[in-house]
Amino acid sequence: MRSGESELMAFGAYIFGCKGQYPDREELGFFADADPFGFILFSRNVESPGQIRRLACELREAVGRNAPILIDQEGGRVQRLRPPYWREWPPPLEQSEGLSADAAARAMWIRYRRISDELRDCGINANCVPMADIATEDTHPIIRNRCYAYDAARVSRLAQAAADGTASGSVLPVLKHIPGHGRPSGDSHVELPTTAATLEELESADFRPFSDLADLPLGMTAHVVYESIDRDRPATQSPRVIEIVRERIGFAGLLMTDDISMSALAGSIEERCEASLSAGCDLVLHCNGDLNEMKSVAHSSGALAESAQEKAQCAIDAVSSPCQSLDAAELDAEFDLILRTKSN
Repeated sequence: MRSGESELMAFGAYIFGCKGQYPDREELGFFADADPFGFILFSRNVESPGQIRRLACELREAVGRNAPILIDQEGGRVQRLRPPYWREWPPPLEQSEGLSADAAARAMWIRYRRISDELRDCGINANCVPMADIATEDTHPIIRNRCYAYDAARVSRLAQAAADGTASGSVLPVLKHIPGHGRPSGDSHVELPTTAATLEELESADFRPFSDLADLPLGMTAHVVYESIDRDRPATQSPRVIEIVRERIGFAGLLMTDDISMSALAGSIEERCEASLSAGCDLVLHCNGDLNEMKSVAHSSGALAESAQEKAQCAIDAVSSPCQSLDAAELDAEFDLILRTKSN
């Protein structure tokens, strides 16, 4: 038996948010009983570095371990930590456009290494990057400038640089949105996006960056219907799509849903959880901090499946190594010089 495997058996098959800057007594009691695999933070949970450190400490104390604490700190529009305490970053697509492949990759590595430094300082040890979706002219604006490029090869290289920079700072990268959210014109926060692309088209482009990064330990699904694979169900809840994710794309890591409370999904919270886990997801992500919904998630999802325990341990081990100290001012100066070179 692997070290820590018996403990993993007790984890809940879910990741939870909380409603405010500090959890109240009822939330803490629930987290202690439900024992989620980890937690995720949003802007509503953020006030200052010291406040986040205390929040992270309270969440981990509730479950009695160094649980993963995730955040979406992409930079650009999706950036939960902002000035005056944290650096403002340009949208990834705007940062990379106009740069050579080498310069764009180096800038992406620096960007996410520096973001990891900021996160780790606050007690956050997982970041929901890289985003390996390929931008197109039809990509919904909520997604497009969060992408890294318009072609698969460049997306692969920049996503790998983002993942490496993140991991270099001892923060766990989360690969998203598997198997690709670039083609649909819909916004999964408010509707269920679809794409009519053929399987051949998907395999020749959309799937390639995810295949290239398939060795990452944690990934997130897309709430997207791929009509050529499964007309009736989004990837998150489609056994056919998840089989492709595992077999053709080759992703063997811990697979979490995108936010289960998003409007793209139909049915009750319980039905959404059951469908996602039955399809082959390992973890349910629930973000809005609604305590009653979280209770439903815990009840319907149960403990992490035995088949996922080793994958979960690999994800935890990925952030257990010490972080090599780097000169922050030097990295910042190099990053700024790369972007100035583009404009000249």
